[in-house]
Amino acid sequence: MAVAELTLFGGFEVKLAGQVVDLPGQKDRALLAILALPPGAVHSRDKLASLLWGERGDQQARDSLKHGLTRLRQCLQPVTPAPIVADRQSVRLDATGVTIDVATFERLLGGGAPEALEQATALYRGDLLDGIGLRDPAFEDWLLVERQRLRHRAEEALAELIAQSLATGARERAATAARRLLSLDPLRESACRALMQTHVERAGTAQALKVYETLRDRLHRELGVKPEAETTRLYESIRQQRAAPTSSPESLHTEADSPPKPEAVDLPLPSRPSIAVLPFLNLSGDPEQEYFADGMVEEIIGALSRLRWLFVIARNSSFTYKGRAVDVKRVGRELGVRYVLEGSVRKSGNRVRIAGELIDTSTGANLWADRFEGNLEDVFDLQDQVTASAVGAIAPKLEQAEIERAKRKPTSSLDAYDYYLRGMAAVHLWTREGNKEALAHFHRAIELDPSFTSAYGMAARCYSQRKAAGWVVDRKRDVAEAEQIARRAVELGKEDALALATAGNALAYVVGDFDDGAAFIDQAITLNPNLAWGWLYSGYAKVWLGESDAAMERVNRAMRLSPQDSQFFNMQAAAAGGHFVAGRYVEALSWAEAAVRGYPNYLFSNSVVAVSAALAGRPEVAQKAVTRLRRIQSQLRISDLMEIFPLRRPEHRAKWAEGLRMAGIAE
Repeated sequence: MAVAELTLFGGFEVKLAGQVVDLPGQKDRALLAILALPPGAVHSRDKLASLLWGERGDQQARDSLKHGLTRLRQCLQPVTPAPIVADRQSVRLDATGVTIDVATFERLLGGGAPEALEQATALYRGDLLDGIGLRDPAFEDWLLVERQRLRHRAEEALAELIAQSLATGARERAATAARRLLSLDPLRESACRALMQTHVERAGTAQALKVYETLRDRLHRELGVKPEAETTRLYESIRQQRAAPTSSPESLHTEADSPPKPEAVDLPLPSRPSIAVLPFLNLSGDPEQEYFADGMVEEIIGALSRLRWLFVIARNSSFTYKGRAVDVKRVGRELGVRYVLEGSVRKSGNRVRIAGELIDTSTGANLWADRFEGNLEDVFDLQDQVTASAVGAIAPKLEQAEIERAKRKPTSSLDAYDYYLRGMAAVHLWTREGNKEALAHFHRAIELDPSFTSAYGMAARCYSQRKAAGWVVDRKRDVAEAEQIARRAVELGKEDALALATAGNALAYVVGDFDDGAAFIDQAITLNPNLAWGWLYSGYAKVWLGESDAAMERVNRAMRLSPQDSQFFNMQAAAAGGHFVAGRYVEALSWAEAAVRGYPNYLFSNSVVAVSAALAGRPEVAQKAVTRLRRIQSQLRISDLMEIFPLRRPEHRAKWAEGLRMAGIAE
């Protein structure tokens, strides 16, 4: 039997019997990649046509898909059984005779042992489908989410491999993994420290110092910041081991050696978290790029200004620092802000790179840093992408920084906002106790400030979390309380995107008012199109309404805005729900299993695993999921899990109930 080898990392390649098969069409390659991720997933013809030929009419797009499938069949003709399985409505890839590097990569990561991690990361030869670029926005969105997801998994696997190797004394393996991680993320300081340690242990002190100095220079050049304190301490301890200093006096120069500067007049900090976005540096040597850098900063300021809980310094004040070397601590005093966002733009050939960094002005600590790249001819699309991605990443970091700050405040100084932040910290724990504590904090915040709309919204979110996790004790009481507090949130928060989104989600999911809930969530993302969780809640609402394509579009948008979200499992669970209502049970199973790996005790995603596995003909997987479900909640009935997955359409409810029975859940 001929076996096809499909390579998707670092480019695209198909081999048969060791020989490369020519498949020159970019869209044919993209089509095969979509079918392979994950293998066996059932795709509707309409979805595939819109992903790759969305700019054409419906009939022409379906014809293009048909011709593309014919070319794939011809390419893979020697493989048995035939990999391309299609009917009038759907297409899937039977991977019996196909090996796929991405599938092997993800399977090995599930093992967690150093040997498996080493094999998995060796398969990651580069970004998914590197070099393939199509003009179809839907495909580009899909590819961006998948690239970010897989790159993040590779980076985290390398970080875990480094930690395990250092713990077991496998220094050479740790050093190799650290080099690989730095090739993916040259600013990953934990990898730099691991490499420095392994050099020192092999008497390579000079190499260890060189690693630090390279990092230091790169951080200064690309982000204008210094290494973390932990990295600097390691450097100093290594440097002191040498008989003579290796760094020049200039490299050891610190701010303490500078002549004293006059103290600026301190402005009081506002009651809300506050930020200034400084003009981005143009590192291109091309004055023509100034407009792009300035325009992007203005877009980011505008997007941040839509976050009602955030105090944002106006553009004209921020731009008084343009062209000046600044001390962020001094900027914080002069503008009266707790956070500063800095960045740079660099043009090289036909590519543009944008780097950004979020800094706490009170400590100088780096809270977030990222880079974005794109083609110059797509400069305005790139500007929109950078703005959306940056705001989507900055907002959670600001929120987390404020939560940590509130934790450090003495209890006697608590006010409404501090109670709100403590509630946020508790709700993010995703535990029964944390949920109860969060709700108490949000209620206390409301008592102190009855017009605190975000506190109402987050209190409503507690009820949604409680239901999804299986912590409800009195369902009727929860529904009544959730509706009361959600209605109050939308009444007070007509301009508060967070309140509208969380309240709308509670109305749809807990109360069952799908229409009102979806409408309020749509209102939220109109107010703030960079609110990742608004898009996620909209995706869930579309799942309940049975609109699978709209659901997946919104969930993909959420993933794109917050690709490293600490609760990414919730986005994966929503994707699983979207595939379920579309009848794509293999794909639903894959996403639900990923969600369970992120949070094993999630009642909702474990339910989707059980039902999807049963309907996909995987009874052994379904049984394992049912065992986990019973550990989470010992007395489970079909009626309980019908509530956990509230569907409007009768045919979807019937299919969910059928899957529960097939999985072995009692009536």
